[in-house]
Amino acid sequence: MNYADMLLLRFGEFMLKGKNRSRFEKTVLRHVKEIVKPYPNVELTKEFGRIYVQLNGEPAVELVEGLKNVFGIASISPVKVSPSELEGILSVSRHFLNIIAPVPGTTFKVKARRVWKGFPHGSLEMNNLVATPLLQGYPGLIVDVKSPQLEMKVEIRKEHTYIFCENIAGIGGFPLGTNGKAMLLLSGGIDSPVAGWSSMRRGLEVECVHFYSFPYTSELARQKVVDLTRVLSRYAGGIKLHLVPFTEVQTAFTGIGQDNLIITLMRRAMLRIATQLAEREGALAIVTGDSLGQVASQTLPSLNVIGRATVLPLLRPLVMMDKNDIIELSKKIGTYDLSILPYEDCCTLFVPKSPTTNPNLRIVDKIEATLPGYSELLAAAVQATETVRITPYGNELPKDVVNVQAGLQEEWF
Repeated sequence: MNYADMLLLRFGEFMLKGKNRSRFEKTVLRHVKEIVKPYPNVELTKEFGRIYVQLNGEPAVELVEGLKNVFGIASISPVKVSPSELEGILSVSRHFLNIIAPVPGTTFKVKARRVWKGFPHGSLEMNNLVATPLLQGYPGLIVDVKSPQLEMKVEIRKEHTYIFCENIAGIGGFPLGTNGKAMLLLSGGIDSPVAGWSSMRRGLEVECVHFYSFPYTSELARQKVVDLTRVLSRYAGGIKLHLVPFTEVQTAFTGIGQDNLIITLMRRAMLRIATQLAEREGALAIVTGDSLGQVASQTLPSLNVIGRATVLPLLRPLVMMDKNDIIELSKKIGTYDLSILPYEDCCTLFVPKSPTTNPNLRIVDKIEATLPGYSELLAAAVQATETVRITPYGNELPKDVVNVQAGLQEEWF
């Protein structure tokens, strides 16, 4: 890949979106500019459906690793550039084939495309003009025009001709932020980071909301969530993480004689707090990692009762996914190894032996209405929320939490 003079980036499915396409293309270009900032010699050119990344000596492998994670990029091809005249094309094609060094017996074809109609040879003629000397120079190649192992593409334009054969898959989807902003409920588990990534792939900007219950949960548990956010930020350039102190809210649900409803009450409280944060941050939806039937709070009756705690749309990207598929996707995006670290989060605290799978909305509403100071507890949690912007390769950290012996006070320093 380091042979390349240029990288050719192709846009994804948003190319079908008519009047919105120009806005989407500009968003992708802006994100690509962020990725290439550390490489001062790179030059960018945008054209219909494409971005050309002129390397000028910068490392192709490093840039491909970063660019293939840009939402909206469907594929990347490392390209050799030739002058648009026959001898130059033949010379660069021979050099290109020598670099990639196909093993004897490789099936092969040339696919030329004459974009510049002023070029004296047509596309079909160029297929033969380029392929014949290559086959003569590399007798181990075998012609296969239907399904070759190696297809050399020759794209002839007025200024330059592009020669390439690789087609490296990007993650596609929609450019980040082009479909609005949502709040992601981020736990330390496997599911919610995958839900966040899936949402970003559909064009949502996400801000993460994490609930922690110090001192019942450790600093390590909270740090795991920071690290998960940092992995997700590699796909976004930076993500806000809202850390919500949840101890007082959570402990308010104990001792009311409704232990089987604690998970339902806790998750409804999370949605209420996330809704207030969404209103403050201008987000229009809440994203969760729910997968239908996976645990007691994710049965359809539970999802129904829990979801009524917010007026915002609840987006559940994983709701119909199999757990094994979620795990595989978490490995692909780089969050799995962090998610399985054995640090508890607030969702594992005060879990009853038999949580209800069919909560009664009327009873839940009555408990919340009669719980002393419930609204004030939620407002206090929102007020005490700490927000940190996490970037891909920074070292941003939230403030430390210290357990002061006189009760469950928190000191921020």
